[in-house]
Amino acid sequence: MGRRKQSSVFEDLYGIAAALPWWLGATAAILAYVVLHRYAVAEVPVNAAPGQMGQMVVSQMAKALSTYGQYIVPLILLAGALASWLGRRKRQDLVRDVAAARPGDALRQMTWQDFERLVGEVFRMRGYAVAETGGSGADGGIDLRLRKGNELALVQCKQWRAYKVPVMVVRELYGVMAAQGAAQGYVVTSGRFTADARAFASGRNIELIDGEALIALAKRVRAATPVDLTARPSAPASTPGSAPQQPGREAKPPGIAPECPRCGAAMIQRIAKQGANAGNSFWGCSTFPKCRGVRGL
Repeated sequence: MGRRKQSSVFEDLYGIAAALPWWLGATAAILAYVVLHRYAVAEVPVNAAPGQMGQMVVSQMAKALSTYGQYIVPLILLAGALASWLGRRKRQDLVRDVAAARPGDALRQMTWQDFERLVGEVFRMRGYAVAETGGSGADGGIDLRLRKGNELALVQCKQWRAYKVPVMVVRELYGVMAAQGAAQGYVVTSGRFTADARAFASGRNIELIDGEALIALAKRVRAATPVDLTARPSAPASTPGSAPQQPGREAKPPGIAPECPRCGAAMIQRIAKQGANAGNSFWGCSTFPKCRGVRGL
């Protein structure tokens, strides 16, 4: 196996900025300039007292590096912020194209990398904080990690058009969910699932989203989000000074049914007929029993 090429510090800085929301990368560039400029203009002694020669050399090296770094580092971070902004725009364009195209056309013409970007953006537009894990190859491992509040969800993307996704894929995801403590799992494909795969997923907090369901979901999130999200991408699940958003507690205008937290379908008001909550009203998924998503009133 060939030796992996080691990246430079500048490449690492660019990669970090490109992975962050663009406004965080731009903020980091400003902070980097302020900090490095302070060292660049600091006075450094040119004559050292006995025993302080090493400290003087270190101070002079720090000043020299800061003099050039105060311009180079911010430029690299700004380049990464631009890449982040362009990447988000591309993901939104994928959602737009899928929502506007004839059924299946956009998915069939899409590369597996763009398919994963599309799926990630759909979940991001539904209010999740999305981390693209970059699985090995077109079908490798967990592709997306989702967070909303304190709950973790895992997503596996399968751009399989020639044949149906088998039960083995769903079983593997269920095992990873148990190992990582994920509360929800999703398998998303541009094709379809076998009957065994759907049977295994039933009752296990695993949602199977085929090509038709993905197109419908893209249309719903596109219609519900008319503004340009690139102005400020969705923040991480919790940020200083703000309370984390809890799953199933999104604010809805009075009289409007919320979306199902599992499949995104419209919900209808039901009354519990048994159990400790018998007689109480709740929101239930309109596709029940196919989906058993619920929300409290």
